[in-house]
Amino acid sequence: MKFLVVLACVAAVAFAVEVQEVSRSLDVQPESYSFDLKLDNGVSAQESGHLKDENTISAQGSYGFTSPEGEQISISYTADENGYQPQGSHLPTPPPIPPQIIKALEYLAAHPPKDQH
Repeated sequence: MKFLVVLACVAAVAFAVEVQEVSRSLDVQPESYSFDLKLDNGVSAQESGHLKDENTISAQGSYGFTSPEGEQISISYTADENGYQPQGSHLPTPPPIPPQIIKALEYLAAHPPKDQH
């Protein structure tokens, strides 16, 4: 639900600069919700979520916009008990782990150091 508040703030700012809403939908049920928003400047957001158990909400969604450089930016995400997990082609990713490091980590996991006490 925090995302809805953030989305409302983004929409308020967007409307302050004369951006028009193209479409909007909102469906809130006791154990699930979904929304979809599209603006005429290319900004879009959609999300759906459901209650997994008493303490956990699982949400999936995406948003997109055009960068100041004219690049289309798209992010999809999942948010659940494991946190916010975004995915997008422009997001930085770590470099691949060299095979020698993987081998060393596997060795250390198989042969933990003995206690020095």
